[in-house]
Order: sequence, then C-alpha cells, then structure tokens
Amino acid sequence: MQTRAARLTGALVALVAALAAGLLTPRTAAAAASLGEVTGFGSNPGALRMFRYDPPDLPANAPVVVALHGCTQDAGYAVSSGWTTLADRRHFSVVVPQQSAGNNLGKCFDWFRSGDIERGDGEAASIAQMVDRQLADVQGDPSRVFVTGLSAGGGMTAVMMAAYPEKFRAAGIVAGLPYGCSEAAGGPYPCMYGWANQTPAQWGDRVRRARPGYTGPWPTLTVLQGSADATVKPSNMTDLVRQWTDVQGADQSADVSDTVAGYPHQVYRTPAGQAVVETYSVTGMGHGQPVDPATGCGTAAPYVLDVHLCAAYRLGLAWGLG
Repeated sequence: MQTRAARLTGALVALVAALAAGLLTPRTAAAAASLGEVTGFGSNPGALRMFRYDPPDLPANAPVVVALHGCTQDAGYAVSSGWTTLADRRHFSVVVPQQSAGNNLGKCFDWFRSGDIERGDGEAASIAQMVDRQLADVQGDPSRVFVTGLSAGGGMTAVMMAAYPEKFRAAGIVAGLPYGCSEAAGGPYPCMYGWANQTPAQWGDRVRRARPGYTGPWPTLTVLQGSADATVKPSNMTDLVRQWTDVQGADQSADVSDTVAGYPHQVYRTPAGQAVVETYSVTGMGHGQPVDPATGCGTAAPYVLDVHLCAAYRLGLAWGLG
C-alpha cells in the first residue's frame, strides 16, 4: 500500500507539473471555489436558484458560460468540472443554475416536463432570465454566450438550444438527451435507454416547433458521451447528431474522423464547410463529466470522472475560449 508520504509526494509532483504548464495557479485554485448567489434575477417561473462565478479580472464584453449540473449535484458542479478554473485562465464568467428537491426529488433539471421546456415557461425561462441578468451585471458579450450541462443538465442544454437559440452561440452536451426525446420515446427513462425511434427530419422538426418562424443561426453543438454509460445510453449521442445536423442543414456523414487523447472524435460540417456538430466518444467511460485533474481540470467526484480528457477545456477550445 502506498504510504501517506508517497501520496503527498505524488500530489506535489502533479501540482508542480500543472503550475509549469500554466494550467493552474495558487490564485485560481482559491478563487475557483467561490460562487456567489444572485437573487431577484427575474420572475423565475421555474423556481431555480442562480449562482455565478466572476473572475477578479473579468473585463467588460467578456463571454458567458452557463453550466448545468446533473442529478443529485448542485452549483458546485461548476468547480468540480473545471469551469471556474478555466474562467480564471480565459477571462469569462460562469452562470450556474441550481435545481431544488422541491422541483425534482433527485435535483434533476426537468428536461422532460412540458411546463419546463417551452419558451417562456418554467425552468427554461428561469435560465434565460439568468443569462439576461448576468449580461447586464457584468456588461458581457451577448454574441458570446454558451451553454453546457451534464446528464439532466445536458438534456436542459438541448432545451435551451431549441427554445432560446438566439441567446446561445454554441452548446456542449455531456451524457445528455435530444430535445423532445421524452415525448418521442414515451417517457424519460425509455428516452435515456435509447428507445426513441425518429428520423433526422423528425428530430429536427421537434426543435423547429420549439421556436416557430426562427430561421437561425442555430447554436453549434459538441457532444461528449461515455461508451460504457448505462444511465444515458450512447445511442443518445447518435440521436443528438441526427437532430442537430438536420437543424443545421448538414448530412449524417462525418467530415472529420480522428482521435483526441486516444478517444474517437468526429466533426460534421454544412455544405458551406461550417463545423456545426462535434462528438467525442469516451471509450470505457460510464456516466459522468470527463475531467483531467493532472492538468488542473476538475476534481474527480461522483459523476465527475478522471479519464485524462477535460470536457470543459475541449468545449472552451471549440468556442474560442482557450
């Protein structure tokens, strides 16, 4: 068994390596743990709580990232997933909605409930109000707002893309679900198990009905999914690709197929050459958020998994944040 001294030595070596790589600093490690709650951000029809992280040196006109936690989690997800550390390094703010057991006993965002997934209603409207409040408070850039989430937070990310597409430039869904999946499959659990049976056009129509008359631009999408996920089956990533390539006018064939950190990675482009959907299949990973603590990205925890791939970093890279 490894001694306590050996464990401390190993931890120190990892910390020194991260410092040398510029991925972590003593200031950011301390600052990232500090989330502030915001009240009075709107009518809040979904009865959510709003937290945020604003780096000390946040400039005006900075991007905003909305980070949506998974079931049983809370706003601390923004810290454990690495988003607050990345915000310190890349100078953007993070909005962190938090669910309550009063809304959902498992503290899951209600991505499957009709009163919470339409424009102007419930939890979706509360999250949209948080975005507006944050942009006003920090003088953020409304053209650089992004949304991401894990599991139920990933399902709610798809909701925000569909119901409020004009608010978000891009999105990142981690182990999440397509918009309208519960209705298509006959319930949330059949959806999670991959039993929805829809053509790309049917998936796309579900999005288009959420924002009638909207002609774009739609948010681009990056999906990260564990190949061994038994909670949200990997077929949901396939359905997300079908849905959002159809919405974006791209075909179902990947234009790029390679590996990143040893994991299969694909990119789908429109006929004009714009990358609109990107996927990472994290081989062997179960249900959770990919992090890479050795490089200063996140902290392993339940549903936050050290797989030597940092989802926050990869999303930030796709979005021009780092």
